[in-house]
Amino acid sequence: MALGGCLKAPPLDFGITADSGGHLAYVMEAAQAQAEISESSHVTIVTRRFAEAHLPANHDLDREQVGDRVVIHRIATSSSRYLEKEALAAEIPDFTRTFCRYLASLATLPDVIHAHFADAVQVAIEARRRFGIPFVYTPHALGIDKRDQGLDDGALDARIVAECAAIAEADALIVSTRDEADRQVRAYGVEASDRIHCIAPGVPQRRCDLTARSLVDRLGEVLDRPDLPIVLAIARPVAKKNLAGLVRAFAAHPRLYEHANLVILAGQDDGRSSPEEDAVRRELRDLCDTPSLRRRVALPPHHDAGDVAALYRRAALGGVFVNPALHEPFGLTLIEAAEAGVPVVATRHGGPTEIVAAIGHGILIDPRDPSAIADACSAVIEDAALHARFQAAARAHHGQYDWTRYARRSIAVYAGLDRGMRRRPALLACDIDHTLTGCIRGAEAFLRWRRSGNMPFVVATGRSFADARRVLVQWRLPEPDAFITDVGTRIMRRDASGDWGACADFAATLDIGWDLAAVRAALAPLDVVSQPDATAGLHKLSFFGTARDAEAIRDTLRIAGLSAHVIFSHGRLIDVLAPGGGKAAAIDAYARSIGLTLADCVAAGDSGNDLDMLERCGAAIVVGNAGSELAALTPRPGLYRAGRHHAAGVLEGLERLGITTDTKIAA
Repeated sequence: MALGGCLKAPPLDFGITADSGGHLAYVMEAAQAQAEISESSHVTIVTRRFAEAHLPANHDLDREQVGDRVVIHRIATSSSRYLEKEALAAEIPDFTRTFCRYLASLATLPDVIHAHFADAVQVAIEARRRFGIPFVYTPHALGIDKRDQGLDDGALDARIVAECAAIAEADALIVSTRDEADRQVRAYGVEASDRIHCIAPGVPQRRCDLTARSLVDRLGEVLDRPDLPIVLAIARPVAKKNLAGLVRAFAAHPRLYEHANLVILAGQDDGRSSPEEDAVRRELRDLCDTPSLRRRVALPPHHDAGDVAALYRRAALGGVFVNPALHEPFGLTLIEAAEAGVPVVATRHGGPTEIVAAIGHGILIDPRDPSAIADACSAVIEDAALHARFQAAARAHHGQYDWTRYARRSIAVYAGLDRGMRRRPALLACDIDHTLTGCIRGAEAFLRWRRSGNMPFVVATGRSFADARRVLVQWRLPEPDAFITDVGTRIMRRDASGDWGACADFAATLDIGWDLAAVRAALAPLDVVSQPDATAGLHKLSFFGTARDAEAIRDTLRIAGLSAHVIFSHGRLIDVLAPGGGKAAAIDAYARSIGLTLADCVAAGDSGNDLDMLERCGAAIVVGNAGSELAALTPRPGLYRAGRHHAAGVLEGLERLGITTDTKIAA
């Protein structure tokens, strides 16, 4: 799963947007290699759907076949525009909901989700909660390293927080270099050493017609001496790639300037550029338009896969490939160059250190030292023996980077992951009214099940704590391990002395983004009747009304810019909760406190205020007497609609899930 960039069937379009970089090749080629491992391997690449007049129409297709066993599935969100990854945050909730509906529609759930970048991890976390699907995280580039290079664009704090959460939550991480594993990930202060797997990717394959006319054939149109060896650079036009630094190094070195031309592929002028890309390309054009560099530097406005392949072949003829980035997480272009037999000069910060050490095809430099960059390029170009030695090493050792090897090792990582809800559920969260209550015989059978001690049990109710306890006693139902009350805005559990008390940590999370006074004031003009004061709380307001009234409340709060979770149930009850509230959120908090996740839970309910827990828990039981509010609940693996009513329906569902075989109910 990769939300950003322009993922489509090959040939890929690099540089047409700010996010269309090397990770596209990684995702696509990894998927194709994994699918080739065996006939039982099938890979679905999930990305975001969008439509832009200047981008290929493929990106507006729900489904695109890549090969016999690889398909791209695109998820539509509220915005149909292309968005850079920094602007995707607002789309993630919508993407997540649609993705989970997609999973629920599948006959067979996937074995694993491989999330690329931290935004995809947010989606994968919810999928794991609901379906028990484990996930792997590949970061590609980490914010702390970008900040350490002085490249903070003002958005790094949020990105670093998201990456920290991704590292903490992932079932496993796959990175490309030991530097990522040992230094970059460790900088986040999250213990992950036993979950990190260092697996180098393969060489990107550029499918193109090698006989077609290319940029190489047109170098004479822009260069005075097109026969000279070339210094080649290929990178996105962003500050961290240091392309302007390379131009300045070339211009300031008389011998390099005399013996070579400089060719830079820096994105596409007809693509959708970010402000940073526009600024970098403008700087490059201004530098190259100075009298000393005019017709000594080629900065093509457009290029395709054929141009790239042809330029690598041209650079192999006495030239050199340069990666002058201030920091490079991996460096796929360096192994592309190696396959083409091109010596390299590369930054010593990040992945290139390991690549150059493994292949032996070039020189590492300090990217902030222009003289060092130019001296290294000049040495390779002027010393034929050195060039030949690097070229021979490139051709002999680039095979260490192989997609088939990557596929085998990554699939082995997947195979070792826990399959979550493929196991039996470990916690029952059950509504009270009309779910456990309503049938004396069913309640008695449920009490017997509880006494058998099969699994932990909590109630999740709209009632207050006192009311919930009273109803359980009235119906002779068992006392749970914890009470989730007030429609999931309060957790009550016993302390060390056996006394019941509210969970302060959960209450604190509900304060986030919640303004009770403002919500109450915004709703005051509406024609809705408040429920008794006793039903209200610090994180909950309750009303009587219709489904239309509930929608009016949602609209009013949305227009006022206020966050809340609005729930309609039993055909007449409306609850307005703190945005972090709800039965599912409370079950999640309790489950985590005992070492479980939502994927380990089974929920049972009958009405609209049970909807979120029935959707998000790993398994769910809808009792036979459930209201029409649950008719739209999306069918999915682990969701069972019982034929029996009330507690008998709960026991029927537990039997179907393999949790109990004793569901006999006395006549």
